[in-house]
Amino acid sequence: MRKLIFGGTIVNEGREFKGSIVIDGDRISKIIEGNEAPRGTYDETIDATGCFVLPGIIDEHVHFREPGMTDKATIESESRAAAYGGVTTYFEMPNTNPQTTTLEALDDKFNRAAADSHVNYSFFFGATNSNTALFDSLDSHRIPGIKLFMGASTGNMLVDRAETLSSIFSTCARLGLPLMTHCEDTTIINDNMRQAREKYGDDPAIALHPVIRSEEACWRSSSLAAKMAREYGTRLHIAHVTTARELSLADPQPDVVGPAEPLITLEAVIAHLYFSDDDYSTKGALIKCNPAVKSAADRDALRRALTDGRITTVGTDHAPHLLSQKQGGCRKAASGMPMVQFSLPTMLELVDDGVLTIRRLVELMAHNPARIFSVSGRGFLREGYKADIVVVRRGNPWTVTENIIQSKCKWSPMQGHNYRWRVQQTICNGHIIYNKGDFDEAYRGEAVIFRS
Repeated sequence: MRKLIFGGTIVNEGREFKGSIVIDGDRISKIIEGNEAPRGTYDETIDATGCFVLPGIIDEHVHFREPGMTDKATIESESRAAAYGGVTTYFEMPNTNPQTTTLEALDDKFNRAAADSHVNYSFFFGATNSNTALFDSLDSHRIPGIKLFMGASTGNMLVDRAETLSSIFSTCARLGLPLMTHCEDTTIINDNMRQAREKYGDDPAIALHPVIRSEEACWRSSSLAAKMAREYGTRLHIAHVTTARELSLADPQPDVVGPAEPLITLEAVIAHLYFSDDDYSTKGALIKCNPAVKSAADRDALRRALTDGRITTVGTDHAPHLLSQKQGGCRKAASGMPMVQFSLPTMLELVDDGVLTIRRLVELMAHNPARIFSVSGRGFLREGYKADIVVVRRGNPWTVTENIIQSKCKWSPMQGHNYRWRVQQTICNGHIIYNKGDFDEAYRGEAVIFRS
């Protein structure tokens, strides 16, 4: 199949220009600058006049809940939500049931995704207190890296033994596998929760969530992770940073890995870029997540860091729960929210607000995830690369309602929000999977290849 996208503004590798993209099969065959569409015969054409044409979004941090929690979400439902939101590739986290901490569990997830995932996929292998020896048996071309929970969260995969942490950091360095960490100090959190329950009762109000999962809890853990990464030369990607203080950890380490490849990189997620603790009064537990949404000052510092290089990627930490499980306060309400369908429109609103440029958005949500995790042939609009492309348009405001939400849980903290930007088409491996509300249920994505 030969396809043509013409008339749009292409945004790629720091540039914006009018141009056309020719797709042959699953790959980009030509990128042509200029207003005139190239002549030829095409099986399908997309008139992108008035639109922006971007690389497909790579969300390197999602929880799709399968296996074991399919009442909340499935690979099928959440990958459909991803496609509706312009996300053509996702990397899923290991805290499912069973946890992705054995080779058999990893194989099972790949088999499930091959059968059910509408977009491209891969899966992090989870570190535990006892499975570091398995890292040598992993196929580094198959996975983005290792996920380490240096703080307790959904799934209880806490790793807190000093000797085990040393083994994980050193083994990842030896194997050249990136290490992605959830950083919160569980001892601090447990002590804060004990004090809050003594003062406020069994289930403290949701507004206390950032007090219990505090700045100090984040800093104590993330600074330890950074220290160990420097000690062992481990490529460290700290997930969902929430505080201004943690931004200082992103200093490149040119003496270890070279000036073009910083040793320590930071991820921000949509919840912490968009919401602040002021929003607990209206959103309540709908915005409860781990680490917690913190102050407006922290949110604004994260926004500034999007443009100065301290934040390297933007993901979602997409984490659905049933709405019934989101009721209660700090102790009872589940932590996590579904965001993969709305991450790109939300970031485009920040572009409108002057927080960042659309060129920088593409760096954070497509180019940099591909660079950090050494994704092969994706993440850029380049001739010979896989044709993972999203077309977006500004105008014709629309409102998030329950019937629009594709996630199985059927709620979102963005419900009722009016968006100015809309995904027009999502193209995955050259296939138009989403087209102005029409969706190809039969299409399946591909396993991502790394380091080749």
